[in-house]
Amino acid sequence: MSINLKNKQEIVKSFGKNEKDTGSAAVQIAMLTQKISELTEHLKSNKKDFATKRGLLMMVGKRKRLLSYVKAQNLDEYRELIKKLKIRG
Repeated sequence: MSINLKNKQEIVKSFGKNEKDTGSAAVQIAMLTQKISELTEHLKSNKKDFATKRGLLMMVGKRKRLLSYVKAQNLDEYRELIKKLKIRG
């Protein structure tokens, strides 16, 4: 369920400012997006896993808050992040 170290390092390299930048909003959004996609696949086969569904909804809410923060700070970065992660149509 969780992101392994190799995937985490790749996400930090592609979205972070440097290799140690794990706390920036873009990196957090990218990691949440990865987790959300994994949990979505899990819930397709396990429809009655309500605890996971609740966790998924909380992650979606947190990602939404982070995206609104990035949008308020820098609109161009927000649009680039949305395009890179293919979040919205």
